[in-house]
Parts: sequence; structure tokens; C-alpha cells
Amino acid sequence: MMDRELAALSAETGTWLGARGMRLASAESCTGGWIAEVVTATAGSSTWFDCGFVTYSNEAKQDLLGVRAATLADFGAVSEETVREMVAGTLARSRADLALAVSGVAGPGGGTAAKPVGMVCFAWGRREAGISSETRHFSGDREAVRRQAVIRALRGIMTYDLPVGR
Repeated sequence: MMDRELAALSAETGTWLGARGMRLASAESCTGGWIAEVVTATAGSSTWFDCGFVTYSNEAKQDLLGVRAATLADFGAVSEETVREMVAGTLARSRADLALAVSGVAGPGGGTAAKPVGMVCFAWGRREAGISSETRHFSGDREAVRRQAVIRALRGIMTYDLPVGR
């Protein structure tokens, strides 16, 4: 069962998207499908949620979303460059109007000085518009980092300054 905060956030996201006649798609790495789980737990979400991609491995990011090998080699999976390409690939491979992408280091291992545990990159983009991205640093254990990433990704849809044109 989903907690109240996530349920309320999902319903708010659905209301926001529905009022604009928009459909969402997600591309998730460190959240492992948690965003899609949260939104599909909301009754009626089929009217505003198109699909979700769980692309945990670099190969999945390339095969399913078209992330370039050079991007992964140059910047790594946890980078704004990669999540921006994940959003572009999600929009190209779905019927959604808006897409979000998340990739991060949830821990407890895997962190480096440059990319510590808790670092999560986000991107949001609209069809026929640009893509916005940001990096956040969360604290807590693996579940806490992932949960905070889910919340930020969904809140970002409604609060991030998404580009209006190309």
C-alpha cells in the first residue's frame, strides 16, 4: 500500500496533467519503476499516464531509449546529459506529451567523490519543446534516496520551468 504523501502527490500530478490535456511517460533508473507504480496506483491514471521505461543498465538505456554510448562514456549514467537523452528517447518512443527521467546513486555503495551516494539527476521535457534538467543530493538510506527522487520527479512536473518552445 502506498503512503498518503505519495498517493496525494500522484493525484495532484494527475489533476495537473488532466487540466492541461497532457499525458506523462517516465524513464527510470535508480527509482526502478517506483514512479510508474505511484502514478498507476491512482484510479483513472490511464487518462494521463502513457508508459514507463525502467532502464537500469546502460545497455537498456541505449537499446530502449536511444541514449548514445558516447554520452554514457563521457558523462556516465548519473549525469544531466544522460537523463536529458532519456527524456528525448522516452518522448520519441511513447505517445506522451511530457516525459521525465531519473538516474542516480541510491547507495549504499556505488558512490564516488564526484558522484556520491544520494546524487540524483532529473530531466523533464515536453514534446515540441525543450528539456530541463537538474541534479539534487539527498540524504538517507537507499529507500530514502529513492523515495525523495520519486517525490522530486513528480513535483518537478508541476513546478519546474519547462520550456515552452524549442
